[in-house]
Amino acid sequence: MRWVPFLLLAASPAFAGTWTPPEGCEVYVTIQSRGCIVSHQYRCERDPAGDQWRVDLDQQGEIFYSHIDSEGQWLESFGQTRQVLDPAPTDPNRISDLLATGIDTGEFSVSRDDGTASRFSGFDRLTGQEVVIDGVTLQETELDYTEFDRAGTVIGRARGHEFINAEWRSFLGGMGERDLGDGKWLPMDASPVEFAFPGEDGFLATQPKFDCDVVTAGIPLWRASYGQ
Repeated sequence: MRWVPFLLLAASPAFAGTWTPPEGCEVYVTIQSRGCIVSHQYRCERDPAGDQWRVDLDQQGEIFYSHIDSEGQWLESFGQTRQVLDPAPTDPNRISDLLATGIDTGEFSVSRDDGTASRFSGFDRLTGQEVVIDGVTLQETELDYTEFDRAGTVIGRARGHEFINAEWRSFLGGMGERDLGDGKWLPMDASPVEFAFPGEDGFLATQPKFDCDVVTAGIPLWRASYGQ
């Protein structure tokens, strides 16, 4: 599970073209997903071996960055605020455990630069199903995570299905639902639809392709903040 609250950047207008990664970084795949999102997954020379990043763009531009380690463990993200993994997680996420045993539990806390903090507890489980999307083979997962505030009050929950790519050691979004603490479950669909690799049409695209008319019309689609 790579779910923390999805906090948006203030996007600047984006026009059809190619996205440029930060200096010293290299994109290895571009993903067009449901929910009017295009993402680029990339690795940077400055980071520890196995670390990688994802940037999400909507029709207006960059809205979210996420940073994970070699175990697919979320480390930090940037949206309207920066949020980071607190030191010494109680039960760190490990994609190796998920692939080896079929389940990975997790319990960890995050802090934000606006002074807020949350604790997350839950699991990822392999369903045993494989899917092929645009020629890429993925393993389906089931997730269920609960978010608590400092006082231990439940303030959010996410459940549903995602996908993992064992070679990339990363999670990709899927279909599920989210409760933002009011007991109302809202649908979210961040399922991948198309993949573009270096040299292929659509690689480094800046404009999403799917569900943008629906999002523009105001239908509440929730985007997973973790496709990792």
